[in-house]
Amino acid sequence: VCRMYDLNEEEGTPYITMEYVTGEDLKSLVKRIGKIPVDKAVSIAKQICEGLAEAHRIGVVHRDLKPSNIMIDREGNVRIMDFGIAHSLKAKNITREGVMIGTPEYMSPEQVEGKKIDQRSDIYSLGIIIFEMATGRAPFEGETPLSIAMKHKSEEPPDPRKINAQIPDDLSRLILKCMEKDKEKRHQRAEELLSELTKIEIPPTKKTFLKKKPEAEIPKKRFQSFVVPGIIILLVIIIAAGYLFFGPILKTKKPKAETISMPKWKDSIAVLPFADLSPQKDQEYFCDGMTDDIITKLSGINELKVISRTSVMRYKNSHKDIKEIGQELSVATVLEGSIQKEKDKIRINAQLINMEDGFHLWAETYDRKLASIFDIQDEISKAITEALRIELIDKEKALLVKRYTKNLEAYNLYLKGRYFWNKRTEEGYQKSLEYFQEAIEKDPTYASAYTGIADYYNLLGYYDYLPPKEAFPKAKAAAEKALEMDETLAEAYNSLAMVKENYDWDWKGAEREYRRAIELNPNYATAHQWYAGYLGAMGRHDESIAENKQAQELDPLSPIIGADLGTNFISARQYDQAIEEFQKVLEMDPDYIV
Repeated sequence: VCRMYDLNEEEGTPYITMEYVTGEDLKSLVKRIGKIPVDKAVSIAKQICEGLAEAHRIGVVHRDLKPSNIMIDREGNVRIMDFGIAHSLKAKNITREGVMIGTPEYMSPEQVEGKKIDQRSDIYSLGIIIFEMATGRAPFEGETPLSIAMKHKSEEPPDPRKINAQIPDDLSRLILKCMEKDKEKRHQRAEELLSELTKIEIPPTKKTFLKKKPEAEIPKKRFQSFVVPGIIILLVIIIAAGYLFFGPILKTKKPKAETISMPKWKDSIAVLPFADLSPQKDQEYFCDGMTDDIITKLSGINELKVISRTSVMRYKNSHKDIKEIGQELSVATVLEGSIQKEKDKIRINAQLINMEDGFHLWAETYDRKLASIFDIQDEISKAITEALRIELIDKEKALLVKRYTKNLEAYNLYLKGRYFWNKRTEEGYQKSLEYFQEAIEKDPTYASAYTGIADYYNLLGYYDYLPPKEAFPKAKAAAEKALEMDETLAEAYNSLAMVKENYDWDWKGAEREYRRAIELNPNYATAHQWYAGYLGAMGRHDESIAENKQAQELDPLSPIIGADLGTNFISARQYDQAIEEFQKVLEMDPDYIV
């Protein structure tokens, strides 16, 4: 039961001072995830029984027991709230007979009739709550509160098993006994109900939340039967021509095939885009930056699979069910949150949700000064690892609290730079460079800002926005400058590798830098993707495909990674697999050019 500290009056209005419970009320949980797994529902019901038993022992009947008055804190403990209309069994009845007290959806028949009530009325309400947890809906519905209330008096409740066949027979019988119209036929005491709940046998459930949905069979459209083979023929010609041109070079000194040991993940997470709740709705760049920074902090943990930015950003402003998102990304947990920023103050809400049952593993609200943003990022990252019970090695602990700059202005400018760079437009690239340069002016030791400049010039050279001889040397200089300041920056090694592969033609050097980037950040999908491209160019097709699949697992909704994998299959002469990958890309984005 939620603690009550004080009962007082202010200007004629009585009030109760209660314990603040961080978590989620049961009504919100059911609304968010639908029916609750049977084992969890029984566990919650048992805890409610324990609270009711204590209240009834001292002679207090709640009279308004309902899911919105039951809180589940971040440790999974249940608290009964809001005894505002509670009634003492020992005191004289302060409610006139014939007066209806309570919430219609959860009222006992005797409450509807305004008759004298006792602890068995709370047991009736608890039966409705268990019904709702197990089925995802209330037993009685109606157009008006009065019509719902009257059904408690006159209609028999439906069998819960007809709504959810997974409910055990003994739990169904228990629910219906709680909801007997005649209170003499119900469980008479909360202790009796608790004893019955303890005896219920919970059937084992299969944990399927980590499995991907089976791919639907895709009908072969007429245009695909011409276009896809055409693409294949064209690419084969290009590859053949490339081999004739580059073959002599590649035959000189190919690095020996060495495999990177893939991490064995014990858990997985997707950090969804933080929602902007600021009054002016002008903090999108800041929200995206917060998402990126938490992804970066968590990505250095070997035992944790962290979904990359490209995939999670597809759910920005999405109203999709959280469990559906978890299934699409094949993760066990999801972090979601919101940011409200005004002047020098910031409020951040964050919650870590278990995809198996929809329960919160952790939740917190931070009301701080903006200057403490780096502390908040550290606290959220630490809380996630503690909630997932991940044992960190010293290097991973250091990464969780690593500060890339202490200058808040420089940090804001860098976030704006990344925001525009991620737009992947010529105008966006130009704006990103300006912000990166301004960030360096504020903090000349800001290594991440130099990496931003390296990425800017790399893509401009790669996509011919600038001549390669102008773009790539500048990218190399910026990446090397970043590494002078921070030799543990995976992004800088990846940027340097791209220059060595595409401009210097330093094959061994490129591979060394790619491997170093992946070693520092095993969750860095772009490093796996670019390294796969390098391996393909070296003719090491099996390794290239394996590396690209690793990138795809970390960034499952990235069209370019899917298209690259299709191209790798063509190079390996696995044409059926190539067509399958290209079709998946077109399903994700019908306008994407493969």
